[in-house]
Amino acid sequence: MSDTPTPALEVRRLTVSYGARPVLWDVDASFPAGALSAIVGPNGAGKSTLLKAALGLIASDGGQTLIEGRPVRAARKRVAYVPQRDAIDWDFPITVREVVEMGRYAQTGWVRRVGRSQAPIVDACLQRVGMTEYGARQIGELSGGQRQRVFIARALAQQAPVMLLDEPFAGVDARTEASILALLRELRGEGGSIVVVHHDLATVRAAFDWALLLNVRAVAAGPAAETLTPDNVRRAYGAAVASEDEPQASWAG
Repeated sequence: MSDTPTPALEVRRLTVSYGARPVLWDVDASFPAGALSAIVGPNGAGKSTLLKAALGLIASDGGQTLIEGRPVRAARKRVAYVPQRDAIDWDFPITVREVVEMGRYAQTGWVRRVGRSQAPIVDACLQRVGMTEYGARQIGELSGGQRQRVFIARALAQQAPVMLLDEPFAGVDARTEASILALLRELRGEGGSIVVVHHDLATVRAAFDWALLLNVRAVAAGPAAETLTPDNVRRAYGAAVASEDEPQASWAG
């Protein structure tokens, strides 16, 4: 019997293509439980696609995904997902509180209204992301950072041990980024497993436990500081990659 802990998320030979173009090719990757992990790589590397395909949100050509060692269909309640902001219809007539209440649907069912028994959970999630006073606002009235906080609160409301976030720091100011990162580290400290698509290699090296360096194929994976070496980064980004002393924002993808 193996003593190796079961990964929070594991993909095996995952392949995805858009038409004739492969976006992910035969990717094997695992993300440890109880860790703050990052998926990094250049534009078009397949980072967001990996999360979507792992959750069955888009079709894959082949491969398997496991959440805590179980197929996704059997483990959906164990994982929460925060999509990119551009995937949301911000004109939809729904309030901040109603968005967060959606995180309780797995427990209440879609046809039942979220009742008083769920209110303390929703309240706590809004408070944790600093959005309590905005509960009655329509989501389109919020700033970029506030919008991101709301959808993180929705994920928190699911009370799932595994959380996947697609570019949660995109379009937010430095203060909001720091507060979101602090929250993710708190969740890790509470036993949560977090996987984040991110582009800032310096932040990943300094603040994340684990990293997958991706460019259609898996280039390298392991402890963040050991994985994001100059040689590995060049292999993923090519000869045009910036030096470690240059701003990392130009590597967004």
